[in-house]
Amino acid sequence: MPVANGHWHAQYDVIVVGYGAAGAVAAIEAADAGARVLLVEKMPDPGGISILSAGGVRVCDDADAAFAYLQHTCGARTPDDVLRALAVGMTQVPDYLREMARINGAVVRVEAASGNYPFPGCDALAYADIEAIPGFGDPAGYLAARPFRPGCLLFKLLLDNVEARRAAGRLDVWLSTSVERLVQNAQREVQGVRLCRAGESLHVRAHRAVVLACGGFEADEEMKRQFFVSTPVLPGSFRGNTGDGVRMAQAAGAALWHMWHHHGPYGIRHPDPAYPFGIYAKILPMWTPERETKPLPKMAWIIVDQRARRYVNEYPPYISDTGVRQFDHYDPNTYRHDRLPSFLIFDEAGRRMYPMGRSITNDREAWYEWSSDNLKEVENGLLQKADTLEALAGKLGIDAHELVRTVSQWNAACDAGHDDAFGRRPETMAPLREGPFYAASLWPVVINTQGGPVHDAEQRVLDPFGEPIAGLYAAGELGSVFGHIYMAGGNLAECIVGGRIAGRNAATAQHATAPQSAGANNAGDETAEDARRA
Repeated sequence: MPVANGHWHAQYDVIVVGYGAAGAVAAIEAADAGARVLLVEKMPDPGGISILSAGGVRVCDDADAAFAYLQHTCGARTPDDVLRALAVGMTQVPDYLREMARINGAVVRVEAASGNYPFPGCDALAYADIEAIPGFGDPAGYLAARPFRPGCLLFKLLLDNVEARRAAGRLDVWLSTSVERLVQNAQREVQGVRLCRAGESLHVRAHRAVVLACGGFEADEEMKRQFFVSTPVLPGSFRGNTGDGVRMAQAAGAALWHMWHHHGPYGIRHPDPAYPFGIYAKILPMWTPERETKPLPKMAWIIVDQRARRYVNEYPPYISDTGVRQFDHYDPNTYRHDRLPSFLIFDEAGRRMYPMGRSITNDREAWYEWSSDNLKEVENGLLQKADTLEALAGKLGIDAHELVRTVSQWNAACDAGHDDAFGRRPETMAPLREGPFYAASLWPVVINTQGGPVHDAEQRVLDPFGEPIAGLYAAGELGSVFGHIYMAGGNLAECIVGGRIAGRNAATAQHATAPQSAGANNAGDETAEDARRA
């Protein structure tokens, strides 16, 4: 899309689209490399899904071990040189965080933590996170994130570093500004963007490059229908990731990868169709097969399909990764996805055990506070209640005899201390005997997607023939390396590692014209509605 008469409303060296962790790091690196940078975010608050994370960046002090683990998690769907770049970068993350921590005194902690799957390299992995920031407490929320999450500490560190470059005049931040299209010349070089700010359509020049760091498509229903096997898949936390970067990259000629792969657990659908998010089922500690682990807590429920039968180990090693996959099963005899929805079943003893759901959102408006005793959810329809299993089956529209048989088999397995059917760990098993009984309809919930434009080891976006699209880079969730199963903390790792690579390379890209000096044609900073509120 060329610009009429070459008219640009503003000019920068590098434009970074998306102000989550990847965009923040890319903007910081580009500014530190001497570029004049514009960081653009379509939502009124920065943070994306990064701010909602558990805050642990996956790191390793052995690049070979990290590379071996990444090869297995990516299942031969991602080139080795791309994985090698991430593995090497993972060894540098702790020192990078410590360097950034000088700005606000953040305490960086590195703790050994094996991977979720017992692949080669598993035991060499660790997490780096922000343990504390002086003067930054534990508020009810941070920016638009609720509740306060460990990821808030990590994002606060990144935001403070962005603000320091902004104060030095090296970086501008525009919030509530949506990028609509990439601008290319006749040679397909990306020259800038068309964006909408305060209702006005503007063309902004990027003399060096554009970095797309604007997340995935977990909040775009049509893209999920086209790329996921079973639908609906409920967005978990954020309505800003609507596939903008995927579409812009496609229009610029990008190849796509990993579009099927998304990361998430099973969860509960709110009965109000206006509520935009799924509600996560109670999340219990992760564990790694074939490794010594502490005893796991009781899981109060079992899961049954539309035939009222158990079909899965309800407590797999990494429920937040593969919990969505069980719903893809298609029954050719009934012509439907017979696990969509499924049903989470528990009894009165389970109801008293803990809240069965929780919300995590980055949203100014949407939030649901699950009750401590699960009774509010009976009243509002999130949970169904009945005195008997037969009556509960009637409310769910499933076979009563089969549900009674399933629960009887489960109780017998609990008494025997062994789940012969699906291998659930014995200490997690809890019988269902005490009425009344309860149920929730279960659906797949997507934390984030992994698909998007293909990139190389330099974070350059590639076309379907493997050629880089000049002036275009991608980082973070947009075109993630993970194309098979997920590595906990892996998206944060590639936000930082890929963001650093993309930012540095974008600042020194040589395909375009030389940067013009900053002057009257550069737009000013965002004013009241910006990240200084932090």
